Amino acid sequence: MVVDQLVLVFVLALATILAQPLGRRTGLPPAVLMTVLGIVLALIPAVPNIDLRPELILPLVLPPLLYGAARRTSWQQFAANSGAILLRAVGLVAATAAAVAFAAHAWWPGLPLASAFALGAVVAPPDPVAVGAILGKLGLPRRLTALLDGEGLFNDVTAVVLYEVAVAAAVTGHFSAWHALADFSVSALVAVAVGLVLGWAGSVVVRRLDEAIWQVGFGLVLPFAAYGLADSWHGSGVLAVLICALYLTDAATDFSDSAYRIVGESVWEVIDMMVTGLAFGIIGLELSTVLAAAGEHWPRLLGGTAVVVAVVVGLRLVWLMATYLLLGGYWRRHDTDEPYTWRETVVTWWAGIRGVATVALALAVPLGTDSGEPFPGRAEVLFAAFGVVLFTLLVQGPTLAVVVRLTGVRADTEAERATELRLWTRILRAELDRLDEITAEQNLPPEVYRKVRAGIEQRLTRADPDAAEQDADAERDRQRALRIRGRLAEISHSVLEAGRTEALRARREPGFPPQVVDRVMMRLDLRPNLF
Repeated sequence: MVVDQLVLVFVLALATILAQPLGRRTGLPPAVLMTVLGIVLALIPAVPNIDLRPELILPLVLPPLLYGAARRTSWQQFAANSGAILLRAVGLVAATAAAVAFAAHAWWPGLPLASAFALGAVVAPPDPVAVGAILGKLGLPRRLTALLDGEGLFNDVTAVVLYEVAVAAAVTGHFSAWHALADFSVSALVAVAVGLVLGWAGSVVVRRLDEAIWQVGFGLVLPFAAYGLADSWHGSGVLAVLICALYLTDAATDFSDSAYRIVGESVWEVIDMMVTGLAFGIIGLELSTVLAAAGEHWPRLLGGTAVVVAVVVGLRLVWLMATYLLLGGYWRRHDTDEPYTWRETVVTWWAGIRGVATVALALAVPLGTDSGEPFPGRAEVLFAAFGVVLFTLLVQGPTLAVVVRLTGVRADTEAERATELRLWTRILRAELDRLDEITAEQNLPPEVYRKVRAGIEQRLTRADPDAAEQDADAERDRQRALRIRGRLAEISHSVLEAGRTEALRARREPGFPPQVVDRVMMRLDLRPNLF
C-alpha cells in the first residue's frame, strides 16, 4: 500500500509538469487540470486512496506556498491596502461564515448551529494558492492582483480561529464569545511574535552564509519552522509564515546579492509549481473520502450544498458591490488597490476561489465528540465544503478569463511601462553618479571614463532600449576597454552595485510595485558586469 501511494505521488508530480504546457495550449489553468485528474483517479477503483492525515495537509502544503507568495509583495504594499485587506480578511470572512451557518442550519434542521458555523468557517476564505494559480497571466491590473493576494494571504487567520471555536463548541457543547475573542487575539499576537523573531533571526543567519545555495536552503526551512512553532503555541501558523516572509524579504534588500536572488527565484518557482500541482491533485483525490463519509445518501446533500454555494458566491458579490458604492471615492482619494470601477469589482468577485485550506479544514473535522457520539453533521460539512471548492475551481476558475474579457478589465501597461522606465532612469543616474565619484577619487583618465560610461549606457540600452540612448561607437569602445579590464573590473562592480542598491531602495517605496522592481532586478542581476 505504501508503494502504491508513492507511485500515486510520482504520477501527480509528473502530471504537474505536463499540466503546464497542456494548460498553455488549452487555456485552462494547470490547477484546474490537476483537480480534474485527481477526481478521475478518485473514481477509478484500482487507484488507492491517498493516506494523508488531514492535520498534516496545511503544515506541509501552505508554508512553502504562502512564503513564496509573500516574497512577491512588501510591507509597503500591504500597508497601502491594509484597510481593504482587513475589511475582507476579517469582515467578509466572518459575515460569510455566519450567513452560511444560518442558511445550512435552516436547510438541514438537524445540523447543530455549532457544526453549521464550522462549515461556514471552512468555506469562507478564498484560498491564496487557488487564486494565484488561477489568475496566471490574465493581464489584470496589479492593483487587483495585489489586493486579491493580500486578501488570500490574511483571511485564513480569521477562518481558522472561527473554525476552531465552532469545532470546540460542537465537540464539548460549550461556547463563549469572550473565549473566542481571546483565542483570536492570542492567535494573532503569538503569530506576529513568532514571525518577527524568526524573520529577524533568519536575516542574521543568512547574512553569515557565504553561498547562495546555503542561503536559499535555509530559506526553505524557515516557513515550516514559523508555521510549526506558532501552531504549537496556539498561534496562527499562516500569519506567522507571512510575517516571517515579509520581514525577511524586506531585510534581504540590505544583504542579498545577484547570486542569491537568481538562485532563490529559480528554486521558489519550481517549488511553487510542484507543490501547487500536488495540492490540487490531492483535492481531487479526496473526492473518494467525501463520498465515503456521505455514504449512499449523498444525493440528499446536493440541495443544501447548492444553497451553501449560492450564499458563498452571492454574499461576496453583495459585499464587494456595497464596499465599492459606499467607499469607492475613499479608495481613489487614498490611492489603494481597491477596485475603482464596477467592472473591476465583478472580476474581483468572480476571483473568490476556494481551494487547499478549505479541503484541509473540512477533512480535519473530528470524527466524534467528547461524549463519544459521532461529530454532528460531519457528512454535511465535508460534502458542502467539497461542493464549494469544486464549483469555484471548476466553474469560476476556467471562466474567469471570460469574465475578464467581457468586462474589459486590463492592466494599464502604459502606466506600468512608465514606472519601469522611471526605475531604469534612477538606476542609470545612480550608476553614473557613482562613476563620477570614482573619477574624482581616483583621477581616472578621460579615455577610461568614456569607456566605462559607454559600457553603462550600452548595458542599460540592451536591457531596455528606451532607458538610455544607443551610442553608435559603444561596441568599439567596449572592445577597447577589454585591454584594461583589470582596472575596470573593480569600477564596474562598484557602479553596478550602486544601481542595484537604488533599485532595492525603490522597492521599499509605495510608488514602485514589488513585481516591477523584481523584474528589473532580475535583468540587472543577469548582467554581472558592464562588458
